[in-house]
Amino acid sequence: MALEHIRNFSIIAHIDHGKSTLADRLLQATGTISERDMTAQVLDSMDLEREKGVTIKASAVRMNYTARDGQTYELNLIDTPGHVDFGYEVSRAMYACEGALLVVDAAQGIEAQTLANLYMALEADLEIIPLINKIDLPAARPDEVAEEIRDLLGTPIEEIVRISAKSGSNIQEVLDSIIERVPPPKGVPEAPLRALIFDSHYDAYKGVIAYVRVFEGQIRKTDSLRMMATRKNTTPVEIGIFSPQMRATDQLSTGEVGYIATGLKSVHECRVGDTITLTDCLAETPLPGYRKAKPMVFAGVFPVEGEDYEDLKDALAKLQLNDASLVYEPEISQALNFGFRCGFLGLFHMEIIQERLEREYDLDIIVTAPSVEYEVLLRNGETIRIDSPAELPDEGEIEQVREPWMKIQIFTPTDYYGVVMELVTGRRGIFIDQEYPTPHRVQLNFEIPLSELIVDFFDYLKSGTRGYASLDYQFADYRADDLVKLEILVNQEPLDALAVIVHRDDAYRKGQALVSRLKDLIPRQLFAVPIQASAGGRVISRANIKALRKDVLAKCYGGDVTRKRKLLEKQKKGKKRMKSVGNVDIPQEAFLAVLRLRDD
Repeated sequence: MALEHIRNFSIIAHIDHGKSTLADRLLQATGTISERDMTAQVLDSMDLEREKGVTIKASAVRMNYTARDGQTYELNLIDTPGHVDFGYEVSRAMYACEGALLVVDAAQGIEAQTLANLYMALEADLEIIPLINKIDLPAARPDEVAEEIRDLLGTPIEEIVRISAKSGSNIQEVLDSIIERVPPPKGVPEAPLRALIFDSHYDAYKGVIAYVRVFEGQIRKTDSLRMMATRKNTTPVEIGIFSPQMRATDQLSTGEVGYIATGLKSVHECRVGDTITLTDCLAETPLPGYRKAKPMVFAGVFPVEGEDYEDLKDALAKLQLNDASLVYEPEISQALNFGFRCGFLGLFHMEIIQERLEREYDLDIIVTAPSVEYEVLLRNGETIRIDSPAELPDEGEIEQVREPWMKIQIFTPTDYYGVVMELVTGRRGIFIDQEYPTPHRVQLNFEIPLSELIVDFFDYLKSGTRGYASLDYQFADYRADDLVKLEILVNQEPLDALAVIVHRDDAYRKGQALVSRLKDLIPRQLFAVPIQASAGGRVISRANIKALRKDVLAKCYGGDVTRKRKLLEKQKKGKKRMKSVGNVDIPQEAFLAVLRLRDD
């Protein structure tokens, strides 16, 4: 199709503002999917996506639409992931477009992630078409939200389209706006091929399937292709378009969106953001913006039953086929035996992987408290990176410990200003500045250590603001601070799975809280069990779990006191011998106690 009749666009929105429902209505309005085949959230193929109301995996679809002028247009919708953890994938999907539909909930208004994705779209120089969704809700306030959008973007109120994606009202107006306002793609069809990979997934029969947008040149099924970042060469098994199922075609031309079944066996060879070119006519430069996905959050994943280790290994390998951002390596824990140290993009990504392991592969697993990657400068001048507290060297060898800091934006009604300030500053956050995009809402900008953000920060933010606040974050830099390893010793044995790296000022409070909680969680043994918290080479808190005792004096009805003492001494010796050889059974709840230190 001619370039001037192609429109490439994405939909950006905060979680649960109706992005997937709007995509469904567009597919119906253009006749891409028949009424018989229609299901809710048709582009969200995973059960988890439907349950959580958030797109986890990007997808694309081609729609043909005949406009008012009688001309048929090719509309390529590139649906982006809907969570901040997948920010890089969102940026690549946006780079593949020329326009974006900005969907704002008529009841909730603009939220932090709406702003974050909007700024990303403006950075990619996209034409923004604002939409107010859910206008049929009883709590809808479309006029106020329209004013918020006007203040933010400068769009005249009469140009903001008001829709109900659920009922399908005004969807035709959305399609007409896309054709009128989104510019057609640019590119030179005769130039050497440059196609952007904005997502990929693994197929057992066709290998890695790359989702691509062609910027210059053409792709034919017989062409020999090269991935410019990984320098991998391949001849496609199949090329085609999404409608929304994959449909094979003979070629993909400049400006078009489609897929390439590469035949490659790993998504590591076909990375998101890479540029595809022809091996016999190489492009001079790749498309800008490519970088390798970098895990930010790390946790140990262990099978509850030791014999499930191989099943867990196979399950992680299969998940990694579709998700190059998941990294893992074998790990041995004194308390939990054999498992894996896994790296995730963020806490939501970790939650998704955990649920998929339990649901899709029917595994019982223990996930340890999440940690971040620290930079440790040793006294000998060497710098090492560690992602597990157990790997932190002795304090005498350490010159400096640096931790990752994040820039965060919290968008909240002004009523909760004090609550948010108290929450962030109580976690070593630094206030930067504030903005008032609308009269009754404030955007607060902070910097905060990632370790303070990953465990329960979002839960406390939501509960403290009654669900009205929203959060977005980006990596800032590594900064040195006075950090120490907080170790837990049970019966004189250190438990590596319960070790955490904390600020020295917080070590005593957290150590005491953890010891108190473990005392309640670990069942009594036949011998006394001491639980200790150690930081900076000294014990800072201790509690004892009393032994289960048999009443050895039950048969003594009077008599000489020495007889009683003899029986008690005999019992004491037996307990002492048992303590030296006995193992303490630690329940799974004990490992989760680290996550709930602030619940008290």
